[in-house]
Formats: sequence, structure tokens, C-alpha cells
Amino acid sequence: MENNENQINIELNEELAEGVYSNLAVITHSQAEFVTDFIQMMPGMPKAKVRSRVIMSPQNAKRLMRALAENIQKYEQVNGIINDSDVPPFPPMNFGGTTNQA
Repeated sequence: MENNENQINIELNEELAEGVYSNLAVITHSQAEFVTDFIQMMPGMPKAKVRSRVIMSPQNAKRLMRALAENIQKYEQVNGIINDSDVPPFPPMNFGGTTNQA
């Protein structure tokens, strides 16, 4: 007999499976939530577009941070260290709005 107690059935429709491209993420938070806006900036364009927004609890945000760190470590073991020293600095993070609030 299989133990299905720890398994989750995850559904991914075709539109979401295509994904969206993001080259900037802006993270803000309140006491109850972390909000991550995934943004696409195009060279020479004065406006950047939020492509997706993810809202999660502080506990899930910390789990995501750990999962990303673990996956980056696994990636670098196979593909070598990710060089982020040649990445230009991010633009100002306020984009005219408020920060650290959900």
C-alpha cells in the first residue's frame, strides 16, 4: 500500500506553463505578507511592466528563500559558479510608490 499522505496533486494549465520573463524583482512586505512583483524591463524604455505578482506569508517566503539557495547550490555544483559581478546595479526601487507595505 502506497503512502499518499505527503503527496500533493499540482495542476499547471498551459498558459501558466509558458511562464513569463522577468529581469527584475521588487519585494515589499507588511507584518503579515511578502509581496514579490516580477518585472520586465526593456532597454531604452521609460516604463517597466509588472508581469506577475506573488503574495505569501512570511513563513512561506522564508521557505522559498531556502529552496532558492538550495537550488542555486545544486545548479552551481553542475554548471559552475554563477557570475553576478558583471550585472549592472538595479534602478531605484521606489518606482514612485510606497515600499514595505502590502
